[in-house]
Amino acid sequence: MDDLPPHAAPDKPLTPAARRALEEAAQRHAAEAEAAAKAAEQGGPKGLEPTRFGDWERKGIAVDF
Repeated sequence: MDDLPPHAAPDKPLTPAARRALEEAAQRHAAEAEAAAKAAEQGGPKGLEPTRFGDWERKGIAVDF
C-alpha cells in the first residue's frame, strides 16, 4: 500500500478525489501555520492569550463579557 495522507483511515480505500482533498487540506493547514508564525504580535501581553474561553483574563482575574 502506498503512503496515506495524514488523518486517512488506514483500512478504508481512498478514491483519488478523497486523497487529493486530504493532501490539499494538509497543504492548507501548513500554509496557515506558517502565516500565523510570521504574524506574531509585537508588544502584546506575555504568556497565554488573555481572551481564552471567551473571557478576558488579566492577572488571574477573569471578566465575562
